[in-house]
Amino acid sequence: MMSSITLHDKNFDTYLSEGEIQKKVKEIAEQLNRDYKGKRPLFIAILNGSFMFAADLFKYLTIEAEISFIKLASYKGMKSSGSVITAIGLEIDLYGREVVIVEDIVDTGKTLHQFLPKLDHQQPKSLKIAALLHKPEAIQYPLQIDYLGFRIPNKFVVGYGLDYDGLGRNYKEIYQLATGA
Repeated sequence: MMSSITLHDKNFDTYLSEGEIQKKVKEIAEQLNRDYKGKRPLFIAILNGSFMFAADLFKYLTIEAEISFIKLASYKGMKSSGSVITAIGLEIDLYGREVVIVEDIVDTGKTLHQFLPKLDHQQPKSLKIAALLHKPEAIQYPLQIDYLGFRIPNKFVVGYGLDYDGLGRNYKEIYQLATGA
């Protein structure tokens, strides 16, 4: 069933249903459970957008795992600002740890491109990326995404943690900017 929402001055149409999202999150968690069996990975969720993905992912994990959050931002409205701002820092020592970055969406790749060297400098045992969404057409800084939910077109999306100027994060579905919007 196609439904639409309006946020600020833009219309959005349903792109991914709650069921599709949950099925994919569970698949990612199952892969993580296999890959990290007998280990205790640290998940670093990037706020604000990944909070729903991280919470749901953790519900499906059966391994021992820790989670921490860091706030990075590069968006203003519907465009990347071109700079990455760290608002809340990471306070856990990563030396020798298995680390998995939890990201809502990778589009240009700039945020992680600038953030990963800061993590790598702390000498984790391994550093992997779990992203719910990836826009291959938008990539400017190629990254290895180890656990990926969906490849999507280069269209603006909201819902399930993603926002448009602060609105839309609360939806269980993911919506795409309506054609002609």
